[in-house]
Formats: sequence, C-alpha cells, structure tokens
Amino acid sequence: MTNADVEIFEKTICFEGFFRLERYCLRHRLFSGEWSHPLMREIFERGHAAAVLPYDPIRDEVILIEQFRVGALTAPDGPWLLEIVAGMIDADETAQAVVIRESLEEAGCVMTDLIPLYDFLVSPGGTTERIALFCGRVDVTHAGGVHGVSEEGEDIKVHVIKLDAALALLQSGKINSASAIIALQWLALKRHHVQSLWLPEQ
Repeated sequence: MTNADVEIFEKTICFEGFFRLERYCLRHRLFSGEWSHPLMREIFERGHAAAVLPYDPIRDEVILIEQFRVGALTAPDGPWLLEIVAGMIDADETAQAVVIRESLEEAGCVMTDLIPLYDFLVSPGGTTERIALFCGRVDVTHAGGVHGVSEEGEDIKVHVIKLDAALALLQSGKINSASAIIALQWLALKRHHVQSLWLPEQ
C-alpha cells in the first residue's frame, strides 16, 4: 500500500509551542480492499533525531550519559536515565553532523569514525519522530565529568564503562532507553567486526 491508499479529510493544529500536536481526520485502505471508517488520530510532532553510541575499541569501553527526563517521572527507577548521546536534527543539517556536535556538547568527546546502524520510527502510533542511529569511534582516555549546554537546561553526567558491564546493565533492566538498547545490542553482536575495522594493525 502507498500514500494513495490514505485519504485525509481534515488536519488541525491543536497546540504549537516547542512541540506541536496535530489532529487528523482520515481513512485508509483495508487489506480487504475496502476503506476504513473515518478515524480521528492525534500526532505528536517534534522533528527527527540522531543518536550515537560512543565506543573506544582499544579499551573496549563505551560512553553512556545520565540525565533527567521528565517523561520518565513515573519510571520504576526514577527519571535519571542512562542513555547514549543524541540530539534533534535541525533544518539543513545531516544526522552525522548532529552526532558529531552532540558528542562534543554532551560528552566532551570527539568522533573520529561513524558506522550507521538503523533509521527507526520511535512510536509510529503517536509520533512521526525517526531516529538515525550510529556507533562512533572515540578515545575515552580523558572522558568523564558533567557536560551539556546550561542555557538549554542540560546537566549530563558522563559514564565510561566496559562494554561487558554496559551489557550487564542492559540485561538487568537498568538501561531502558530505546536508542541505547538497540545500539548496545548491535555492538554486542558486531564487537569483533567493529574492532577489526577500528583497531590499529598489529
């Protein structure tokens, strides 16, 4: 099926601020070939993002960042989440440029290589947001501390952790951010391949 199999009757902006909420009245083609009844759906519009898991192949360590997230106020372990570096993609900006910029702002580290992983929809039942996901090569020798842009209310703690320890946190449920889960699972499967690409020849 294609967009030709969707008919939009009305689109209304319900709220517009830092984010935007839109309401659609539409119908779509059913698998039977018939049309659905008219549906009313709200969509949360916040733009698209890029995220990166910083990895040091020499030390076999990753950088995870910890910060307050209001959307996790009712999460079992509280609203301070272990995540990976991420940022919103501005107009005329590439996803690669975003993760390079955000790695410096949020973690104080410089990306020297990037491997694109996935471009995925966050929650397509309610938002159009997509995330372009990467694994990035860094040197964690001097990584650590607290970073972020204070004018944007960022207070970001940097954790440098062995990959196996990060995977143990993942298995225990201590990491519950989707981008971090996906990137760590990918690196767990691809660790030796990534090291073969990024480690200096012996």
